Amino acid sequence: MTFGLGNTLIFANEAMYQSSNNGLFAFFSNTNGTGLPILDTSLTAITQALQIPVIILLLGFLVFAVITLGKLLSEYLSRKKVPIKLIKEMIYAINDAKSAEEIKNIVNGADIQLAQKTLLCELADSEHLGKKSRQTLARRMIDNEEDKITQNLQRTDIVTRIGPTLGLMGTLIPMGPGLAALGTGDVTTLASAITIAFNTTVIGIGSGAATYFASKLRRRWFGEYLANLDALMDAILDNIDKRDDRLK
Repeated sequence: MTFGLGNTLIFANEAMYQSSNNGLFAFFSNTNGTGLPILDTSLTAITQALQIPVIILLLGFLVFAVITLGKLLSEYLSRKKVPIKLIKEMIYAINDAKSAEEIKNIVNGADIQLAQKTLLCELADSEHLGKKSRQTLARRMIDNEEDKITQNLQRTDIVTRIGPTLGLMGTLIPMGPGLAALGTGDVTTLASAITIAFNTTVIGIGSGAATYFASKLRRRWFGEYLANLDALMDAILDNIDKRDDRLK
């Protein structure tokens, strides 16, 4: 009798548990979204309103990526490759120079970039300044070049980071109405939503990859540019200091 009573209690507990689960399942099954129609409608309206701006931005990023690759090709073809041997020869020549005019002749005669020649000649003409002032001038020139490079790379870095994000947004936004249409059997709307989702993903990732490649290559070029400029500026400062010491 005790065993039978125990089984009856167990079966009763299982029935209550099953009934409770069915009630919770029914509650959540009858709840749409957040359970607040106004909130659901607002979220849907906001996300759908973002679709057109996202697509416009992605098209703009795509155009920017194509232009960036074109500029990169032009820079590559017109870029002067400065070998380390040339920098060494210039440093030795600058070290042996007897005047600022001789330094400027060495710089202007070298096969380096025009911007580097302008800065180096300007530094060579600063021999009338004090030692600390010349060092400050040289450091400020380098900082200014670094600022220009940062501004140049900033635009491509933005597209590199935001492009794939917008591509993901362009993927998810149309999928909501597409899945809702699938529930009603509207396969045409679903196919259109999937097409938009794939296209925005490809554009976002493609523009981000193109600008990442451009930024990576330009960073290497700019790094070499700054390294060569810094080495030649140090050589000019050492030459001016050495000539000042001789006059004392």
